[in-house]
Amino acid sequence: MALSMPTLPDLFKEMGMGVVVHSYGSRWNSKTPSTKYPGFANAIDLLDHCHKIGSGGVQVVVNRWTDDFAKSVRDRREKLGMYLEGSISMPKKPEDVPAFEQDVIRAKEAGARVLRSVCSNGRRYENLHSAAEFATMQKNAMTSMKLAEPVLRKQGVKLALENHKDWRSKELAAMMKEISSEWIGVTLDFGNNMALMEDPMDVVQTLAPFVVSTHVKDMGLEAYADGFLLSEVPLGKGVLDLPTMVAVCKKSNPAVTFNLEMITRDPLEIPCLKQDYWATFGNVPGAELAHMLRLVQQQKSTAPLPRTAQLSAEDKLAAEEQNIVACLDYSKGRLGLK
Repeated sequence: MALSMPTLPDLFKEMGMGVVVHSYGSRWNSKTPSTKYPGFANAIDLLDHCHKIGSGGVQVVVNRWTDDFAKSVRDRREKLGMYLEGSISMPKKPEDVPAFEQDVIRAKEAGARVLRSVCSNGRRYENLHSAAEFATMQKNAMTSMKLAEPVLRKQGVKLALENHKDWRSKELAAMMKEISSEWIGVTLDFGNNMALMEDPMDVVQTLAPFVVSTHVKDMGLEAYADGFLLSEVPLGKGVLDLPTMVAVCKKSNPAVTFNLEMITRDPLEIPCLKQDYWATFGNVPGAELAHMLRLVQQQKSTAPLPRTAQLSAEDKLAAEEQNIVACLDYSKGRLGLK
């Protein structure tokens, strides 16, 4: 008897923009009592809410789900007609592979055919302090991909590694070429690599051949003493050419998904004028630093970048929701993601 497969949206059907769980940094597992913005305890809560605000799907953490919960997520996703992507940790050593495979199986049961992951725990210029440390991270990343690839191939699920303020685009592209697997590609974040002195359109052009999924965002800029401030802002309010970026990704992969990562927080400090920042970068041309600082001068935000530290917990929840809804409206009106 043939096995029944989970009902999935047509991979080549135009899907509305999804929402990355990190967009709800304040509301996900929130401990703030709120009747207007109640916290999301799990993926089903996130699916329900994102459907109400017009999202096409979600990208959410899959970690030690039970079989029953995976089936519940599948049932809810199918009822809502949404897509699901997982966010998953890769195996670091052979003994991690069985648990990794269980997470893959349960994400697949829920309907995910793409799993986003990262190779680092944080920002390169904050966590790594020498070329040797960066080389170790690269080696460990390749080890993880080689451990994961047979599982992905067996289960028919793709892994999409994010440029997570860790890899410059050519470094990540080189790893994709080295692993050379149809089951491993890229979650292309539209704005992250500005923190690594890369022009965002160059990043998209470099990584588009490997794109499986995306983190769509727009970025605002301000100068500060040690470099510049970088902040997610509502789509259309920043410096990125979002329509062109979306078009480039669609051309490379017609089945690519577009997932909103609108993180409502204080701006990040990019200390590119401090010597320690450059410890892992080798021979990055000075022209790239000059280009980024010129961009900060020429396209700095006319209004102050958003700050949340001064807001009450309820006001943070309100600002987060307002930003996400505004971004989804923009995606429908300007990016054609209905």
